[in-house]
Amino acid sequence: MLDYIKRQQGQLEKKRQRAAELEAEEEAARVAIMEAEARKQEEIAARKKLLLEQQEAERLRQKSAQRKAKLREQKWNNQRNVLLTQINDQRQKDDKLKEIGFILQNREPALQELDWASWLLSDPLNQRLAALSLEEAMYMYKRDNLLAKRRHGPRGGKKHSYVLAFSGDTAADATEDYVATDFNPDDYNLNLGFTVSYWVKPDEVGVHMFAFGRKYSNNERFTFGVGRSNKIYIGVGSVKMEGTWGGNLDDNPSGLTAAELFPDLFTQPAEVASELITGNWLHFAVTYADRASTGEGKVPRNVYLNGKLIQEANINWSSTGGTFTDDGLYFGGRNLRTSGAAKYDNGWACVLGQVAIFDTAKDADWVASVYDADVEGTNFVGQSGLVGYWKFNDASGTTVKDYSGNGNHGTFGAISGDTTGEPTWEIRT
Repeated sequence: MLDYIKRQQGQLEKKRQRAAELEAEEEAARVAIMEAEARKQEEIAARKKLLLEQQEAERLRQKSAQRKAKLREQKWNNQRNVLLTQINDQRQKDDKLKEIGFILQNREPALQELDWASWLLSDPLNQRLAALSLEEAMYMYKRDNLLAKRRHGPRGGKKHSYVLAFSGDTAADATEDYVATDFNPDDYNLNLGFTVSYWVKPDEVGVHMFAFGRKYSNNERFTFGVGRSNKIYIGVGSVKMEGTWGGNLDDNPSGLTAAELFPDLFTQPAEVASELITGNWLHFAVTYADRASTGEGKVPRNVYLNGKLIQEANINWSSTGGTFTDDGLYFGGRNLRTSGAAKYDNGWACVLGQVAIFDTAKDADWVASVYDADVEGTNFVGQSGLVGYWKFNDASGTTVKDYSGNGNHGTFGAISGDTTGEPTWEIRT
């Protein structure tokens, strides 16, 4: 009996142990589940936190990018506005300069001396000019009064003849003045024959000073002036004539020098060193014999002073002057067009009147008749072969009219851009 009770007690103990083990296992399983769930929740929370952090970082990045983009846009807009303002200002300046140029070309100069207020009322363009540039208006006011004063001649109403004066100043800081035209000798085949007639009154004589001309290269000249105080300078094609007034000028058929022919025009007329005296009106004519083509070779080129032949030579003007896309012949200097744009060169302080160019050679009698008629006595309009004719008696304005009918009118210019350097109309004396 006792053994049975012990066996029963042992079995109960085993059952209790087994139940306790099962309970412990269940508790461990429950704890493991709870721990796994806790880890899962922690992982979820960590992912949520990371996602929030990433979202916040992205939000901040986008905000920063938007701010930078806005700053770039503002900067570009500011730059664009500055550029547009600069363009508008430059356009206004250009428009202003164009309008000033238009006014200077089209205004009617006062024909009598006026005070400032009356001058402004004399032409609406004067008022507009004063509004645009008071300095320019004051200059034109003074210029008009000066010209009006010069127009007042002796009583009896004598009509004056006008000419055009040039300063000839080519210093770097000077206001060089000239008249630009579109006249190109090549357009009229002048290398097949020509005549050039002009009146000039030198105010100075020096190294290479030109009444008018153009030069495309050393082989392509069409220039007329003086080489030095004691030399003439005539450039035709590749040939330049620089003979002394007191020398024979190559082949002078008279056997007399220019200084001997006209002793009153030169110092030391009997010597080679004879110098041209300034302040006298001189008539020059240059003729180049007519020919059918340059293949004929050399033909006579004659130079006349005051109706007398002073030089005769045979030359061949074979090479023309190249293509001039801008200005052609200049008055008051020459157009030195070696490359690029036209260039003022070798100005002459002188006064010009009656420049005529023909595409045929005139004879000695014709030259003498022009000289005998004086600077204001000849009207070349209608004469055979006339291709360029500038009377220089326009009296006012900034245009020198071409009376040949070819429309190569001259326009005042100043290389420096300073209109105070323009040529000046003067009564012929």
